[in-house]
Amino acid sequence: MTARGVIIGDSVVVLDIDDARRLYANGFYGKPIGVDKPKGPDFNTPLKLSLIEALYLEEKGELLVETLDGRRVDRSKLEEALRSKKRFHLLYKVYKDLRDKGLIVRPGMRFGADFAVYRLGPGIDHAPFVVHVVEENEEIDPVDLVRAGRVSHSVRKTFVMAYPGASGRVRYIALRWFKP
Repeated sequence: MTARGVIIGDSVVVLDIDDARRLYANGFYGKPIGVDKPKGPDFNTPLKLSLIEALYLEEKGELLVETLDGRRVDRSKLEEALRSKKRFHLLYKVYKDLRDKGLIVRPGMRFGADFAVYRLGPGIDHAPFVVHVVEENEEIDPVDLVRAGRVSHSVRKTFVMAYPGASGRVRYIALRWFKP
């Protein structure tokens, strides 16, 4: 069954509560509006999806995106809306790769990274990884690397750098603190 969502600014809102619960239950997509830390799909509120989540779900045939007046928003329009976001093409490649591997991908802003990645899902386990997306051949400032490593270590997560290549393949490098 395909859920319907309405594009509002830089989000897509799933208004039907049953659809919202189903999407959340089947991969922890989105955030129930007004619910700080949902403990599962037992909520009675619409679901707010990021544009990256909406694009992924639309690609999988799980979501149909519309405008407020009911016109269909196709994949190219979603991609167009996302292109204004810095690094979208890199972030989406990594998001898609991680989701396709069966991992739960959530925003990682509070950890100073692009994504927090769970094996089972928020509220079930802690995210063992924080992922920072880096363009292939991008120079990395050593101070930024140390900063990211310290933050991830302090929250007991493995810091991962993801490099989406032009071929579509994503390479991952995991870093851990070592104390001699």
